Amino acid sequence: MTHEQFEVLSNQAVAACAAAYFLAFLAHLGQWAAGRRAEPVEVAREREAVTVGAGAPTAGRAAAAPVTDEPERMLLLGRVGVAVTVVAAAVHFVAVLTRGLAADPVRVPWGNMYEFTLTGTFFVVLGYLLLYKRFGLSWLSPVVTGFVLVILMVDVLALYEPVVPLQDSLQSPWLVIHVVAAVIATAAFTIGGMCSVLYLVKSRWEQRTDAAGRTRGGYLARLPELAVLDRIAYRTHAFGFPIWTFAALITGPIWAHYAWGRYWGWDPKEVWAFITWVVYAAYLHARATSGWKGSSAAVIALVGLATLWFNFVGINFFFGSGSQHSYAVPEPTAVVLRLDG
Repeated sequence: MTHEQFEVLSNQAVAACAAAYFLAFLAHLGQWAAGRRAEPVEVAREREAVTVGAGAPTAGRAAAAPVTDEPERMLLLGRVGVAVTVVAAAVHFVAVLTRGLAADPVRVPWGNMYEFTLTGTFFVVLGYLLLYKRFGLSWLSPVVTGFVLVILMVDVLALYEPVVPLQDSLQSPWLVIHVVAAVIATAAFTIGGMCSVLYLVKSRWEQRTDAAGRTRGGYLARLPELAVLDRIAYRTHAFGFPIWTFAALITGPIWAHYAWGRYWGWDPKEVWAFITWVVYAAYLHARATSGWKGSSAAVIALVGLATLWFNFVGINFFFGSGSQHSYAVPEPTAVVLRLDG
């Protein structure tokens, strides 16, 4: 295949995986809609305990339906959604791979914001799938698929650039090491941030429903307990932090020295990468030494996520030529007017 054909294939794969993510998103919406009227397992067990404690007849208890966590229809739609997500991730990987093969000469597929976003969303999905069984992440499925679908749409509509060779500053093996580490850490922080958002939403929802005396039900009632959400968020952030340290404070300066002849130059992206590191270091330190958990920890984690995404998006668009990392911004097209006569 020619380089042009690989570029077309990559674009087609992006469209195909986006369609698959949309179908997976619909399946997971159907999954949680099917469980909307079903009684959450915690409520059902509390009701059963009250009935038993009240001296209900043994025969009546034996005839009662068993307490199950999810209805059969809900389980089926969940399995379909995950299966479609796996297919979408495979097509997504093809889109990333062929993007690199489309360049002449062949290169790594993260030379600009479009390609970094394409690769980053793939790692978010990959991380979610790898952690799915370990943490039982069925409750995170609609959030992940919806997030990736929206980001891919923005990536194609606002950030797309034709395939071009790498700039001189990117011609380094440290590009591969630095960016791969940064993408993995970004994916971990993003998944942890999703858990932190759900923690804050569920915490607020529980306070309101308890104050109003309403019965808990729906999607939020089927989320894990607040302590579980807090623990998963902490573990994903703890996983991503040393990788971000390696990417931002070790391989980044080495690559900067290779490309520009200095390890640190107070470039806006370097500064914000360090700010992101400080915020996440504060989050982990507060959890380990001061016992900060729950809402306070979740807020700090989301501040870190905000600095992370501002470093990725904001630096390139708001600082422009003020950053040596502005190669990620599409180059403006010069228009030359020729006046004859």
